[in-house]
Amino acid sequence: MAEKDIKKYNLHPFRVLTACGIDYEELNRPTIGICNCFSDIVAGHTNLRQLADFVRKGIYRAGGNALEFGTIGCCDSVGNTHDGAMAILPSRQVIADSVETMCRAHKFSGIVLLGSCDKIVPGLLMGAVRANIPAIVLPGGPMLGGPAFGAKKKADASACTEAFGMYQVGQATMDDVRRLGYVTQPTCGSCNFYGTANTMCCMAEALGMTLPDAGTAPAVFNHRLRLATYTGEMIMELVKKDIRPRDIMTYSAVQNAIKYVLASGGSTNAVIHLCALGYELGFDTNQILKEIDRQSYDIPQIAKINPSSYDHDMEDFYKAGGVVRVMEMLKDKLDLDVMTVTAKTLRENLEEHLYLYGERDDEVIRPLGSPFSTLAGLAIMRGNLAPDTGVAKPAGIKEEVRHFTGTAICFNSQEECDEALAEHKVKPGHVVVIRYEGPKGGPGMREMYRPMKLLYGQGLDTSTALITDGRFSGTNNGCFVGHISPEAAVGGPIALVQDGDKITVDVNTRELTLHVSEEELAERRKNWHYEPKKTTGYLRIFQTLAKSADKGAIIDWESL
Repeated sequence: MAEKDIKKYNLHPFRVLTACGIDYEELNRPTIGICNCFSDIVAGHTNLRQLADFVRKGIYRAGGNALEFGTIGCCDSVGNTHDGAMAILPSRQVIADSVETMCRAHKFSGIVLLGSCDKIVPGLLMGAVRANIPAIVLPGGPMLGGPAFGAKKKADASACTEAFGMYQVGQATMDDVRRLGYVTQPTCGSCNFYGTANTMCCMAEALGMTLPDAGTAPAVFNHRLRLATYTGEMIMELVKKDIRPRDIMTYSAVQNAIKYVLASGGSTNAVIHLCALGYELGFDTNQILKEIDRQSYDIPQIAKINPSSYDHDMEDFYKAGGVVRVMEMLKDKLDLDVMTVTAKTLRENLEEHLYLYGERDDEVIRPLGSPFSTLAGLAIMRGNLAPDTGVAKPAGIKEEVRHFTGTAICFNSQEECDEALAEHKVKPGHVVVIRYEGPKGGPGMREMYRPMKLLYGQGLDTSTALITDGRFSGTNNGCFVGHISPEAAVGGPIALVQDGDKITVDVNTRELTLHVSEEELAERRKNWHYEPKKTTGYLRIFQTLAKSADKGAIIDWESL
């Protein structure tokens, strides 16, 4: 290196980098950060070290310099087994903060974001928006399916909880439960059903923030490794052309992603994350929610993946064409001129895509003209129980319970409900009400995954309903409404429900009705009292500053 170049780069930050083993010559290259959410505790992330190596190879091949750093990534499945689940949604903010912090502090030319799971992918996207340097998301890919169990051709992780519910009513043995714990998740990867994790990875692809197929190619397939190398090469192209996240995640791209999620029957959590991402992009969260509601009357469900169908999992969805195939079916309703991380438009990506497994499978993905259901995969619910909306998932609700009227049985926490289910207190005709589990009440808005799976295992999934101000896992089915806003902790109507009250859940008309007079509710409100849970640290920050579910449970700094 010439003396003048050494003088140019011999500044303190760069001298520190030489201490990391980096040569001056490498400092002539664009520096790409690799944000790696690897950990040993998240099944969807245990392969990210290997993927990072392939990303690094692609970056160097294209003339860049790769520098890797880590950030947190909590597992919903692990967290939901104890009170730690309260920390899961707030972790989205921590991830976004960490990505933004590293990008601002170290002035990367671009960044590759490696993560696979529920709150992690949204957090990475939010951080990318804030930093607004060229960025690509690379998920780790879904795991393969397990053996047949019950109605499922290929069992998934949730089958263990369903089996435990069956055990509670004498329909399965403890050996069945233990056995399933070993075999329903036979590989690394995000959960093999179309839950929140895979919905978020696919949504990132639909937004244009991953390479085609990166949302669906299984974790253990060699195509995943090639995608990692291509991602490393492509981030260099984005740097060269100065294509940034805000150039890709326009409002049109968000609209495209909404249509994809509705057509594919994605997780209810997509609503809360789309609202939060929209907020980071500068869009009104009310505008995003209204757009989801508006599009849900126009977009039918054209993909059917577990839990919408017990016959097909994420591997089947990938082989049927995945996100690209769904977008192809939707192309007449999409803005095809939006930019993507391929440095090409969505139109070009669809025209040039090579489907590695040939023709589409109409049992998994259908054309718009012959949908699985004329109802979209998600529905925004309203009524006197949800003045500021709730969210249901018609794709996970059987037709016979899309209109359900029953009597309330109320619980002030998920634990209370779990205990009642173990004691067989929930009966056919009940509407299970779980409250004080919202953003502020939880705090952290836990997923009511376990009660729903226990109801299924006990054979109550078509004779009961469950409503909550908490969230649901993307794997849930039955009759359910979550994200009820305002939440109980701020005095929402769900706080005033009493055992025996008549409640109607009508997914077809999108109404959630408490059959109690306004006069009676006013009397109940006089006696209502709530004492917030004592929290510390970042949970205290979240509990204090988080907006309601219909606002994406965002931390609204502008309100301070």
